[in-house]
Amino acid sequence: MPRTPAPSPDAAWAGSDLGNDLSFLLARANAVALAAGNAALRELGLKARSYSVLSIAAEGLRPTQRELAEYLRLDPSQIVALVDDLEGRGLVERRADARDRRSKAVVATAEGKRLCAAARAEVLAAEERPYAGLDAEERARLAELLKRVAFAD
Repeated sequence: MPRTPAPSPDAAWAGSDLGNDLSFLLARANAVALAAGNAALRELGLKARSYSVLSIAAEGLRPTQRELAEYLRLDPSQIVALVDDLEGRGLVERRADARDRRSKAVVATAEGKRLCAAARAEVLAAEERPYAGLDAEERARLAELLKRVAFAD
């Protein structure tokens, strides 16, 4: 006799105390969105973290590795590894920082900018599934609220 799959506990758990905890909800939503983003970026040889570094560099902001670490809330050693990988692929370069000659700015190459544009399109398409339950106005409101939390410092 075929077995009926067990129902997902998500619905029951969503009403639990943890399911009402803002930090947990943000972490879970982040995990869902990251999984979708990483899946979309896989064919381009990127993940969310490397895409984040490339995106900032492609915008012409000329961040230092220290600034990237602070902004992305990553350990500096993680940033070094990410930049090393992107640089090895010819997507970014380390250049002298005009603000501090002791530092190096991370700058996207022409190929990095091209790949970043393609990646951005993939990321936007991948956002459809995790945010399908929100209309355009709700998405804009969510983005506004998350910016207030993320940049409260």
